[in-house]
Amino acid sequence: MTRVPAILVLEDGRTFRGESYGALGETVGEAVFSTGMTGYQETLTDPSYRRQVVVMTAPHVGNTGVNPEDPESGRIWVAGYVVRDPARVASSWRATRTLEDELVEQGIVGISGIDTRALTRHLRERGAMRVGISTVSEDADALLATVQAAPQMSGADLAGEVTTAEPYVVPAVGDKRLTVAAVDLGIKAMTPHRMAERGIEVHVLPADTTLEQVRATGADGVFFSNGPGDPAAATEAVALLRDVLADGTPFFGICFGNQMLGRALGLDTFKLKYGHRGINQPVMDRTTGKVEVTAHNHGFAVAWPTDLETAVETPYGEASVSHVCLNDDVVEGLEVRDAEGGLRAFSVQYHPEAAAGPHDAEYLFDRFAELMLARAGSETTEGTAL
Repeated sequence: MTRVPAILVLEDGRTFRGESYGALGETVGEAVFSTGMTGYQETLTDPSYRRQVVVMTAPHVGNTGVNPEDPESGRIWVAGYVVRDPARVASSWRATRTLEDELVEQGIVGISGIDTRALTRHLRERGAMRVGISTVSEDADALLATVQAAPQMSGADLAGEVTTAEPYVVPAVGDKRLTVAAVDLGIKAMTPHRMAERGIEVHVLPADTTLEQVRATGADGVFFSNGPGDPAAATEAVALLRDVLADGTPFFGICFGNQMLGRALGLDTFKLKYGHRGINQPVMDRTTGKVEVTAHNHGFAVAWPTDLETAVETPYGEASVSHVCLNDDVVEGLEVRDAEGGLRAFSVQYHPEAAAGPHDAEYLFDRFAELMLARAGSETTEGTAL
């Protein structure tokens, strides 16, 4: 494929020049970096990357091409793509086309041939920031002005831009054991699949779902998915979750869903300097003491109001930090328990459904199923006693 000169300009004025990769044109977004050496197809199609320009820290990208089985959604969501050394050919028996062909078809503007290590170090030192890529102009000053006029990620309410337009059902694999209402704030396809593998029928619902619509599914539990944007702006989702918690329905949240639980409990959230993105983050499950290697994609986190060892009282029970990142002590999971110590709700900031891995944290889906079964058994016993 013929390449043309391309330019990348960060909002602080730092400029990189390289060659086009993907579609020709101009794009702006928030510059973030991902440390995964594999799974680029899943990254590109993750709705959580809405309005973000992804910088790949692995120097060689595109080796395995793309295929129709691995996408996490129906389209590529990134605003732009930055790689150092694109693969010249796709070499995988599963590939049906090259990565660049896919980028071109979906109109994703990218840049290649730049020093992605220097760019990553800059973002680590200065923080995630707005960025522009252009293959139609080499005027750095003009692109800088466009970048600085673009909206910030802070304050962005983006779940409505990525959610499903209509509800749909992912059937249980084998015998159906449970039903879950999954609120789609930017859900990845692997998430309902992991639940379905455990005999759970998953009703995926739009982000503006009401409590009545959740109840209408006959759900044994409620799930909030990952998603893009600032959790402080997702006020409707937080209001729904408070209704769910008041209802006493078992709850599980992933990534954005973890932030929604934090805000529903009355906690604050904050923007990380450069976020956690990649597939090699060490997290300790404080309920077991085990350390997991996990996949992340988040630029915001829950602000814990006291030390991580101390629980806090909320209107829905006692909340505690269940998981913590060992790199920087960021809150990576929450639990809410009732007065008797029974688990009511829990969430994690990372991605236990990770494709293409790691899979250390898949047990969380079992934990959710066990919570729902225990709640169902308790209600049955109480009903019999009455």
